[in-house]
Amino acid sequence: MLTINVAVLLAVIVILRLRRRTEARSRKDEKLTVAIVLALGVLLAPTPIGQGIVNVLGQLAGGISQAGR
Repeated sequence: MLTINVAVLLAVIVILRLRRRTEARSRKDEKLTVAIVLALGVLLAPTPIGQGIVNVLGQLAGGISQAGR
């Protein structure tokens, strides 16, 4: 499926961009990284992997809210 291949490419790009030192980033560079991460999220959301991530995060959030009571 093409969506997964593009998502993998974007994930690699995000990992490479985040490995750089924070001091070396400009505001424009940070905005580009945020845009790439948002595009990755949009591509992953409808896939089974994306749905699994949503389920895991939902369970984690539910567990945290239960622990806070």
